[in-house]
Amino acid sequence: MRATRLLAVTAASMLLLVACNDDPEEAAEGPSFIYITPNPIGENEFLEMGEIGTEAAAERFDGTARTFESTDPSSARANVEAAVEDAPDVIVLTTFQLTDLGQEFAQENPDQDFVLIDDCPEEPAENLFCVGFREHEGAYLLGIMAGNLTETGRIGSVLALDTPFFHRWSNSFYLGAESVNPDLEPDTQVTIGGDNPFADPARAKEQALALVAQDLDHIFSVGAGSDIGVFEAAEEEGFFTYGTDINNCPVAPDVIVDNNLKIVDVAAETAIELVLEGEAEPFTSLGLAEGGVGVMAIDEDGLADSECLIADHPDIVEQVREAADEIIAGDLVVPDPLDG
Repeated sequence: MRATRLLAVTAASMLLLVACNDDPEEAAEGPSFIYITPNPIGENEFLEMGEIGTEAAAERFDGTARTFESTDPSSARANVEAAVEDAPDVIVLTTFQLTDLGQEFAQENPDQDFVLIDDCPEEPAENLFCVGFREHEGAYLLGIMAGNLTETGRIGSVLALDTPFFHRWSNSFYLGAESVNPDLEPDTQVTIGGDNPFADPARAKEQALALVAQDLDHIFSVGAGSDIGVFEAAEEEGFFTYGTDINNCPVAPDVIVDNNLKIVDVAAETAIELVLEGEAEPFTSLGLAEGGVGVMAIDEDGLADSECLIADHPDIVEQVREAADEIIAGDLVVPDPLDG
C-alpha cells in the first residue's frame, strides 16, 4: 500500500529509499506529496490514516505520494530535510511532535507548502497550513451514551494532561452526559502526567482504578498509547470505558462502549486539496459536519461490525444520531473549552 518508504536509519542522516517505481520518467506528472510521521506507523492506525489520506489525494489529483517514517526526533529532522530537498508540492506532517519542525522548516523554506495535522503553532508561517479537529463534538456524543448507561451516576475521565486542550474531551463528555442525566454526581477527572503521559499504560491503569474505587462506572480514556491501561483496568474491574482517535472496541469488546474518532484520512486529503486550490487557511477546523470527527454509533455501515457495546443499545444510538444531526445543522453548539 505504501508507495515509497524513507527510513531514517541513523540519528545523523543515513537514509534508505525504497521506491515502487524505479524509473522516474514513468512517474505520474501530477502533483507530488510526502507524508512524514513522528514514529513508525506499525500498528498505529492514527498515523496510518494520515498516509491513506495522502495517498487518496495523490490518486485524486493523478499525482504521487511517498511516506517518510521517523523513529525519533533526529530521524524526523532528517526526514523533513530530505523532503524539503525533494521539493514536493505538499509536505504533510502529523501530530504535535512535528509542530516545531514544521514551523522551523516552513519559515526557512517559504516556497514549500506544508500541512500540519492535529496541531498548530500560535502564529504559523504563511506556508504552514494546519488542520485540527473539533474533538469536543464527538466527546459530547460519547457523554450522551455514558449519561444513559451509568448505573452509579458517577462518570469521569483519565487524561494525559490537565490542559484546556484535553478538557475538550473530558468536559464535553460530562456535558453530554448531563444533557440526558441531570442528576449525575459531579465530574471527576484525573491525569496521567509524568515523563511520557501518552505512553504510560501502567500509570493510566492506576488512575482508572482510583476512579473505580470512587464508584465511577463509565470512564473516558484520553491518553493515546496509555489508553490500553484503562482498557485493562476495565476488563479486570468490570467498568465501562471509551477510547479515542480510532475504533478501539476490538481490543476490549466487553468493556468499550464507543470511541471519539478522528478521521485523519479525511483531514489529510481535505488539507491537500485546499492547498492545491489556493484556498487553504492558516487553520482549518474539522468536526462532525465536515466528517473530520465522529463516533461509531453514527456510522450506519460500520456499527454492526465495530464490536462496540453501543451497538447493543439501538435506542441510545438513535438519540446520539439525533444529537449529531443537531450539531451538524448548528442547532446544538458544543462549547469549546479552548475558547475559555
